[in-house]
Parts: sequence; C-alpha cells; structure tokens
Amino acid sequence: MSKRWHILREAGGLTLARQLPPRFDFAVRTTLGPGHALRLAHQIRQDLWRALQSLRGFSPVVRLAPNGTGWDVTAGGRALGVVPAPQIATAQAVLDHPQNRARWTRHAMRGRME
Repeated sequence: MSKRWHILREAGGLTLARQLPPRFDFAVRTTLGPGHALRLAHQIRQDLWRALQSLRGFSPVVRLAPNGTGWDVTAGGRALGVVPAPQIATAQAVLDHPQNRARWTRHAMRGRME
C-alpha cells in the first residue's frame, strides 16, 4: 500500500484521503478557526486514526471547507460494514476535545492560511 495521501483541492478547501475516491461511510463535523488547511487536516487525521484504528477497514478522510472565519471540518472515512454508534461518538469526541483543538490550531498557525 502506498504511504502517500491524496490531497484534493477544491473551492478553497481540501480533502485528505488515503484512497480515491474519498468516501465517507461515516462522518462527524465541527468548525475550526483559521490556519493552514493541510496542517489541520493531517493533525485531525492522525488523532482520528489513533482513536479508531481498531475499526475494521478504517481509512480516514478529512475535508475542510472555508466558512469565512475558518474551516468547516468533516472527518470520518471508509469502514467495512456498519459503523457502531460508540465509534461515531468516539470520532466526535476527538473533534470536540479542547486539547486536540488547541494543539491543531497551534500547529496550523505556524503556516499560512490556505
């Protein structure tokens, strides 16, 4: 398997995925402030993978769309079979965790806004 990530740039935002086409078998959403989109996407992807790597067939997908003050984030990805509600709740908890959000923002502000 390739170690590369596909980066699809569209309408000022981007989608980060391991496999093409990107597919959301499940998704959770949040909004974040400004920052470098690709840095944000990789940080979110890493934390999502750490939390859900035991989910059968999981391959993370992160999409960031500009919202005027920052980013609308959709995170989730591919999975084999039905994704149990507790796993979806775990994914949402990753996005909502204040320490994760602060770390992502610090990292994303090191680069320019994309």
